Amino acid sequence: MTLRAPDFADDIFALFNEREAELTDIAIIQPADPFLDMAGEDLRRRIFLTESETGANLCLRPEFTIPVCRDHIEKRAATPQRYAYLGEVFRQQREGGAEFFQAGIEDLGASDRAGADARSLADAHALLTRVLPGHALSVTLGDQAVFEAVLSALGLPRGWQMRLTRAFGSQKLLQAALDDLANPQGATNLPRAVAGLVARGDEAALAEHVSVVMEETGLSPSAGRTPQEIARRLIEKAELRSVRLTDEAMSALKAFVSMRTPFAEAGERLSAFAADNGLILDDALETFAARAERISAEGLPLDALTYDAGFGRPLDYYTGFVFEIASPTGTVLAGGGRYDRLLTLLGAETPIPGVGFSIWLDRVAGLKETAA
Repeated sequence: MTLRAPDFADDIFALFNEREAELTDIAIIQPADPFLDMAGEDLRRRIFLTESETGANLCLRPEFTIPVCRDHIEKRAATPQRYAYLGEVFRQQREGGAEFFQAGIEDLGASDRAGADARSLADAHALLTRVLPGHALSVTLGDQAVFEAVLSALGLPRGWQMRLTRAFGSQKLLQAALDDLANPQGATNLPRAVAGLVARGDEAALAEHVSVVMEETGLSPSAGRTPQEIARRLIEKAELRSVRLTDEAMSALKAFVSMRTPFAEAGERLSAFAADNGLILDDALETFAARAERISAEGLPLDALTYDAGFGRPLDYYTGFVFEIASPTGTVLAGGGRYDRLLTLLGAETPIPGVGFSIWLDRVAGLKETAA
C-alpha cells in the first residue's frame, strides 16, 4: 500500500467489532468486467484498466461492494453475513489524488430488509459521529423502488421505465430523459443495414453486426458498452421515439422527482401524491413505511434526515433504499444503499439481498484537520 491508513483507523475497527461486522481482506487487483458491466458509467470512466498475460481484463480496485460480494460467492459463505473493510481504492479524478481510503460495511443475506436498511444507515452515521465528534451531519434519503413504482403506475412502456431508471441519481441525465419524453425525437439517420435491423427489433442480429463493425474499426468492448448493450439501446431508442406521455402524467412525474421533504413527513407526502394522481403505489409505500419505522427506532437525529424523491446514487447496482451523509459544507462523507440483484448478477446460485455503505476517509481526514 502506498498510503498510510488514517490515524483514526482504530476507532473505525472498534466500531466494526461493536457492530459485529467481520473485517475482510480484498485483493487490490480485480477482474474488470464486473465493474464495467455493473458499476455505472461514471465509475467506468475512472477505472484503471490493465490486462493479464492471458488477456483477461483487470483493474485496480475502484470500490469495495462488488469485490466483497464476489468474495462471498466464491467462498460459498453462509448468510446472513456482515463484512467490514478499510483499504485503498483507485479512481481517476479531475481533482485530488487517484488513490484514497474507504471504509464500510456490507450486510448480505438479511431477511429483514427494513431492519437491515435502517441498521446500515445507523452504522454509517455512528461511524462518522465517532470520528467527527461535534460535527453536524445531514442525511439525504432516496428510494429507487418508489421511483420505479411511480413509472410503472403511470403506464410508461418498459423501454422508458428502463431509461429513466438508469438516469435515476443523475439530475442531468434524468432531465434529458424527461425532455425527450415530453418532446419525442424523430427518426435518426442510421446506416441502412442498421436501420433495418432496428426496425425489425432483431437484437441478436444487430449485436452481431455491431460486433463486426467494432472489430473492423479496432474498438474493444472492454472500453465501453458491449455490442449487446449497443444493440439493445438502439432498439430501445427507436421504441422510445414512438411514445409521448400525457400532460397529466408528465406533470405527476415532474412533481414526484421534485419532492423534497423532512424525513418524518415523507410517508404522508408520498401517500398524498399517490392519491392526488390516482396512482396505486401500495406495495412500495408499505415497504417505505416499514423502513421509516425502523430508522426512527435507531435513535438517529430525525431533524437531520431529508427525503428527496429524485435522489439516487450513480452506481447501476442499486435497487431500492439509498442514502448519503454530508458535512455542514455539503461535502459527501458517506453513501450507501440496497442492491438486491447484484449478487445474482455476479453468479450467486440463489438470490441474496444486500445493503451497505462506504465512507470517504480522505474527506473525513480533511475535516478533522480543518477543525484541529
